Amino acid sequence: MVAPSSEPPALHDRALQDLSFIRRTMEGAASFTDVPGWGLAWIGAMALVAAPLAHRQPDPQRWLTVWLAAAVVGAVVGGAAMYAKMRRRVGDGGARLLSVPARKFLFSFWPAMLAGAVLTVALVDVTTPGIPPQLTARVLPGLWLLLYGTGVTTAGTFSIRAVPLMGCGFITLGVLALFVPASNGDLMMALGFGALHLVFGVRIARRHGG
Repeated sequence: MVAPSSEPPALHDRALQDLSFIRRTMEGAASFTDVPGWGLAWIGAMALVAAPLAHRQPDPQRWLTVWLAAAVVGAVVGGAAMYAKMRRRVGDGGARLLSVPARKFLFSFWPAMLAGAVLTVALVDVTTPGIPPQLTARVLPGLWLLLYGTGVTTAGTFSIRAVPLMGCGFITLGVLALFVPASNGDLMMALGFGALHLVFGVRIARRHGG
């Protein structure tokens, strides 16, 4: 009889491998709970200020400037709030800042945001002076609401239930802004980026720790 060429793995090594596999599986199945509730509430408050300000602008160019500035400030506030919440979760234990659910959430969210930015640049021809009023009255508000809602709903499948519900609200407002002739773009933006962010942000902050 010839002896086997290799020793079977030790029992404790197999146990460690099994525990590592179980841990990765549980981490991948977990929900992303670091959505910043108070950050969303602050973004909503800023949008409620930006909506009447943009509505009072005398031309589409200034309207676009107001909303783009609000979007930049909102992205900074939201990103900083999410980073702060993830840092509180990690603490000093040395765990990874971007868990598997966090990476799934972010990679599902950003493609829709990129599509919105590209379509905005394509629709607003910077080489041609003037922006058609219909573009800022209906098309851009509906486009932004629809794509933001798509990103939030898709990413929300890896997060808490409130997130995809909020995304569905954005999609509904985006469809109304695009296809209901009597709809007001700034009103829809205030209801979406303002009211929905504020209501769901406070709810998430109270139920999921900020």
